[in-house]
Amino acid sequence: MLTISAAEVDRALTFPGLVETLRTAFREGAVQPVRHHHTIERPTGAASTLLLMPAWTDFNAARGAGGHIGVKIVTVSPDNNAIQKPAVMGLYLLLDGITGEPQALIDGQRLTQWRTACASALAASYLAREDASKLLVIGAGALSPFLAKAHSAIRPIRQIRIWNRTKANAEKVAAELRSEGFQAEAAGDLDAALGEADIVSSATISTTPLIKGAMLKPGAHVDLVGGFTPMMRESDDEAIRRAHVYVDTRAGATKEAGDIVQPLASGVLSKDAIVADLHELARGEKKGRGTADEITLFKSVGAALEDLAAGIAVYRAVKG
Repeated sequence: MLTISAAEVDRALTFPGLVETLRTAFREGAVQPVRHHHTIERPTGAASTLLLMPAWTDFNAARGAGGHIGVKIVTVSPDNNAIQKPAVMGLYLLLDGITGEPQALIDGQRLTQWRTACASALAASYLAREDASKLLVIGAGALSPFLAKAHSAIRPIRQIRIWNRTKANAEKVAAELRSEGFQAEAAGDLDAALGEADIVSSATISTTPLIKGAMLKPGAHVDLVGGFTPMMRESDDEAIRRAHVYVDTRAGATKEAGDIVQPLASGVLSKDAIVADLHELARGEKKGRGTADEITLFKSVGAALEDLAAGIAVYRAVKG
């Protein structure tokens, strides 16, 4: 069995390549039960979350011998930020689809960063204006630079702005991106930055909406990544009202995502108003952006299919 580090994941993948890998995966499908989601209470501090995300190859559409089984084990511990550790930790176990033999143990944190950012970029390839050049990333966690690079891989991004409650953290991410040749800076006024952005990509665990729909300009695309429980929310009701709404998977988003669950409960959004998921977009069953001025909104909670496709891609690249 291979043990694959974060650095090896980075060497194995490219943003354009993984976007296309995910496009194929959503087109062909896989078996992915709704993930197990458990709250781990602690005597002090915020509770942690344990996520178990299994998936296996749909053999009716499989490419290659035997296929694969995979499971990601993830913990989300919000208090880790206070001790300079990532909030999200994880491992990915890839197995042979016929024998169940372990094939690879992959750094799950890095795999998650790559596949999450590339799933957002995949959605943006259908939903963002082709001339989108101004990107606003909300949140300065470990995922932030991945989102910036993934969106830049599929749209002609010329300006990247990073907003975070602690501006110094936004400055660090912007400096990292500048060191790699991107035009990036920290944003001071969130509302003003929202009004200028062609693409808004948010990756926070906020329970109070940060994205005000009234601030969005016509033609904007909103990419919501962070909120993964019904209590978390990154966009307000007006953003939902103004936008054509899309999700990664209907089953996951309508059960787990506060940005979808709360508007459904209040009547601001109906299930029928969710235009499409990534399966329908990738298969051409539903259309993405229709006009230059419409506002689009994509909510992802993460799909085990994404981890499986990315894990297989990494395994094949490292194995050679």
